Amino acid sequence: MLIACEFFFEELAKYIEVYLIETNAHWLRLHFAHVYQESFKSNTLKELQKWCNDIVVKYPYKIFDSEDFTLLHENALVSLVGRDDLQMEEIKIWKYVIKWGIAQNPDLPTDSKDWTHENFLSLKTTLQNCLPLIRYFHISGDDIYEYVHPYKQILENTLWKDVKMRLISPNKSLSSKILPSRTILTQKLPIRTTEPFSNVINEVHAAEIASWIDKREAKYSTESNPYELKLLLRGSRDGFTNDTFWNLCDKQTNIIVVIKIKGTDEILGGYNPIGWKKPNSGAIKRCCNDNFIFSLKNGTIQNSILSRVKDPTKKVIYSYSGYGACFSFGFTMKNNFNQDRQCYCYCDINDIIYNPIRDTSLYNINSCASYFSVEEYEVFQIHKKSL
Repeated sequence: MLIACEFFFEELAKYIEVYLIETNAHWLRLHFAHVYQESFKSNTLKELQKWCNDIVVKYPYKIFDSEDFTLLHENALVSLVGRDDLQMEEIKIWKYVIKWGIAQNPDLPTDSKDWTHENFLSLKTTLQNCLPLIRYFHISGDDIYEYVHPYKQILENTLWKDVKMRLISPNKSLSSKILPSRTILTQKLPIRTTEPFSNVINEVHAAEIASWIDKREAKYSTESNPYELKLLLRGSRDGFTNDTFWNLCDKQTNIIVVIKIKGTDEILGGYNPIGWKKPNSGAIKRCCNDNFIFSLKNGTIQNSILSRVKDPTKKVIYSYSGYGACFSFGFTMKNNFNQDRQCYCYCDINDIIYNPIRDTSLYNINSCASYFSVEEYEVFQIHKKSL
């Protein structure tokens, strides 16, 4: 489609565009961020741009809070800011527009108090297509003073005078064009529950784990995390037995296990994309190069530790009916897990499979194992968020 646009095959590009929207909307949603960016590289793809914007105006933070927001094409930002149905407070739209504009001018001093007239003029030129679309007369006086006033030089003199006049004398007629306020959807968007999704980890932890799954160098923020966690098992709710583990987690894939260690601030865990399969007898051992184990930053634990599989030929996922979740030489839930809630970690002294995720002083030199009791543990299945 993009190639068709590049070579001016507009009719072909429009055909592919409509075909994707009508028959492959699910695929477009799965790759939404990339599709959104690419669609605005060409002015030909109007239908795809509208399809994307119809989603973004309802869920604006998917774009505005993404790490790639400042890389957004100008025409994409203009098309969003110009929408009457953009579901965001006007002052927040203003702050995001300023953030984007500053990012396009990397030579600007960090503190706007140090800016010269030329600096403000550069920002004004960058934002010339966005500034007329802000609904200044629907921003509170406090927000005007705190967030708009520092950048008054990028506004036209007449507009800034009218903004101030409206605050002083609301009923006085003005010469500036007053845009209507943003419309609020009649159908309320789902309200996010305030109940914690986990007894062990928080949203920051979840975003960090998601970053590891996607092998990103930069961590996801809590807002840009593209995944959600579905709770499969909670020890304090469902029990700490191996039978419970197999009843609720057998053959499930994309699994995250998190464990709160009793008596410390430690949170240990692991990610298993292929899952465990309960064997009729013996054990099932499988290779999985994408699984990993970890320790999370928490309380007195100052840094998270990520330990990936070093040798893809090693069978690191063990399924054994007498145990719960088992990451081979990473950590294992013992067969008497329900009685004493005890697990153990292996310290990979020979550097074969994993690096240790606990302080090595906690491991037995002879057995290479480190035992601990569990306060709580949870098993989640991770999914891409639906738009």
